[in-house]
Amino acid sequence: MKKYVYWGSTVLFALMMAGSGTMYFVSENMAAKFAQLGFPDYFRIELGIAKLLGAVALLTPLPRLGLSRAVLARTVKEWTYAGFTISIVSAMIAHTASGDPATALLLPGVAFVLVATSYTTYHQYYRTEAGAEETPTAPAT
Repeated sequence: MKKYVYWGSTVLFALMMAGSGTMYFVSENMAAKFAQLGFPDYFRIELGIAKLLGAVALLTPLPRLGLSRAVLARTVKEWTYAGFTISIVSAMIAHTASGDPATALLLPGVAFVLVATSYTTYHQYYRTEAGAEETPTAPAT
């Protein structure tokens, strides 16, 4: 069950982030909204790239070959979750501070629930798969 909740929430969230990241490049309405919120145009491009790369990082399974690769992949996933969480909370703050209606918080709210579910079940799923250890440790020398 953990596997399905993890992958379901992760795929939905990654699609949501990839979709919004793509819209940052192609939608004039999105560019206008960023300008209305007071953000420079280059920030929209940077955030779009980060969202697309983050979606790929979340959907990439952890490697089973070698300790160093597994540790690196877990570190990248942790930072990806942190980056997305900061981005979502910042979006909620920006919409609230700019006087947008409460409905503007709906999509960031859904994204927050999905990322929280994905992150929580990520640890449960990979802990179960690893047996006991959540994060592999280097062998003693």
